[in-house]
Amino acid sequence: MPRTARIILPNTPHHIVQRGHGRQSVFIADDDYSYYLENLLYFKQKLSCKVYAYCLMTNHVHLIIDPGDTPESLAKLMKRVAGRQTRYVNKLEKRSGSIWEGRNKSSIISTKDYLLANTFAKTNIELKK
Repeated sequence: MPRTARIILPNTPHHIVQRGHGRQSVFIADDDYSYYLENLLYFKQKLSCKVYAYCLMTNHVHLIIDPGDTPESLAKLMKRVAGRQTRYVNKLEKRSGSIWEGRNKSSIISTKDYLLANTFAKTNIELKK
């Protein structure tokens, strides 16, 4: 049975959560966090997405992302960032396979109150450049 299609709205922030496989650590060293953020910055610019907030925990990430005019940009951004991080970690650890547990969770942020509450609850550091 196919998966249910996600509902992604253009020009609307979405709360994204992606967990490490088996809740194992995805980020171990400072360089792991830096590499993820470099890729997030690169693809947000390339795909014209807006990243309002992020929180990188050792075994999962929280992101608040607006896909802009093209809803498909959100899926493309997440696929590319997660894929690069997987290849990076696998190369470092001399292993193979996914480091992520299934596909990411995505929720539309429909009110300003929810956006503000979640933005300030997470580490809010602006992506520069």
